[in-house]
Amino acid sequence: MDTGGNSLASGPDGVKRKVSYFYDPEVGNYYYGQGHPMKPHRIRMTHALLAHYGLLQHMQVLKPYPARDRDLCRFHADDYVSFLRNITPETQQDQLRQLKRFNVGEDCPVFDGLYSFCQTYAGGSVGGAVKLNHGFCDISINWAGGLHHAKKCEASGFCYVNDIVLAILELLKLHERVLYVDIDIHHGDGVEEAFYTTDRVMTVSFHKFGDYFPGTGDIRDIGYGKGKYYSLNVPLDDGIDDESYHYLFKPIIGKVMEIFRPGAVVLQCGADSLSGDRLGCFNLSIKGHAECVRYMRSFNVPLLLLGGGGYTIRNVARCWCYETGVALGAEIEDKMPQHEYYEYFGPDYTLHVAPSNMENKNSHVLLEEIRSKLLENLSRLQHAPSVQFHERPPDTELPEADEDQDDGDERWDADSDMDVDDERKPLSSRVKKEIVETEVKDPKGSTENARGSGYDPAVEEITTGAKALDMGSGSADEPSVKVEQETLNKPADQI
Repeated sequence: MDTGGNSLASGPDGVKRKVSYFYDPEVGNYYYGQGHPMKPHRIRMTHALLAHYGLLQHMQVLKPYPARDRDLCRFHADDYVSFLRNITPETQQDQLRQLKRFNVGEDCPVFDGLYSFCQTYAGGSVGGAVKLNHGFCDISINWAGGLHHAKKCEASGFCYVNDIVLAILELLKLHERVLYVDIDIHHGDGVEEAFYTTDRVMTVSFHKFGDYFPGTGDIRDIGYGKGKYYSLNVPLDDGIDDESYHYLFKPIIGKVMEIFRPGAVVLQCGADSLSGDRLGCFNLSIKGHAECVRYMRSFNVPLLLLGGGGYTIRNVARCWCYETGVALGAEIEDKMPQHEYYEYFGPDYTLHVAPSNMENKNSHVLLEEIRSKLLENLSRLQHAPSVQFHERPPDTELPEADEDQDDGDERWDADSDMDVDDERKPLSSRVKKEIVETEVKDPKGSTENARGSGYDPAVEEITTGAKALDMGSGSADEPSVKVEQETLNKPADQI
């Protein structure tokens, strides 16, 4: 199943892809607080590398529309979204019960501009899905997205809004099946949980397992009901290197693509699985991490690339810059160009860094057991599940973005529930501000326009519900939310 993994080589996979890249220059100003490992500044560092490597000129660069209340409530509970919109550092002491209820506090602190931050990163992921649905690009990128821990009613693991679930729901409007692949070191629990009972979304997570946040992702957690065998968990131990990782990744993903035949793929590229991460314990090189992007690209299926974890921020920027090059089919040189954050990358000032000599605790016997078990689970699936596979055009056509046209923020209509956004003010910058090199607005690029006049938000409601599951050891907590079963059993043309 390893064929097709080297997409930059000669042959059909060497063909250039049309790439849409979402970036808001304000995103680097958001600040979780002193000492917090999550630093949105890494997104601006990544963007600076892309600019100085000359990659921006080969992509459509888009500033995302902020997601509105109604967009976020396609997955999240109304009262949770309202809480995020209204909470501020000044008022949080008056809402201690709400803070506890929604798990906002330590790992997920209240900071200036919190809700605008959520709107920005979610807007980029949903916007990327809209671009893919309308055939305007082959690959969409939103490095600010990929916050995979957020739940329907609570924040978790530095994540407040689950942009991934929202993007997948957007893709399901067109595609019968969507594949989600997660290479963050942490289990993609929020996304798995949301789609645990459906066969229209397959989730595959490669993660550290065993006394490690969030504690879920046992190999025995396989989905429930119609979703049985549509959740794949690949539990790994400390020190896994490139060779061991791809001993699992390529045959498992190759078999998934063969059997599940997704119409679109979402790849969460959390960079905390790199060697030397501040919070991680894997030993992947940047090239090894990027090989996952290269392999997914080789299948020529619409691809949404998202960020995620990553806490040694110089290596996060290196990784996502290189992976943007992989998406474009452009090999970029190791010597780093001079730019405003050049001093972060000393003393070598190179794109790639050598992995460490840490012990790989993933024995060949263990890897073979995992590989055999997951391939066995996949063999239990019928090909092309749920509904007959067919493509159909999007509900509403979007015009190509016009770089010279200012749309006057036409997305906001008279009955918008997000009038607060008309008064959004730039945050006071904690770090040097930067202007986007190419800022493209798509006046009709909202999720609202992609839905068509027959859109009914009720069919995509996510509800709370307990399930009687045998989750296996290490996963005693039952998932607290699920995608409405009736919704996801419908053909795409009924969504």
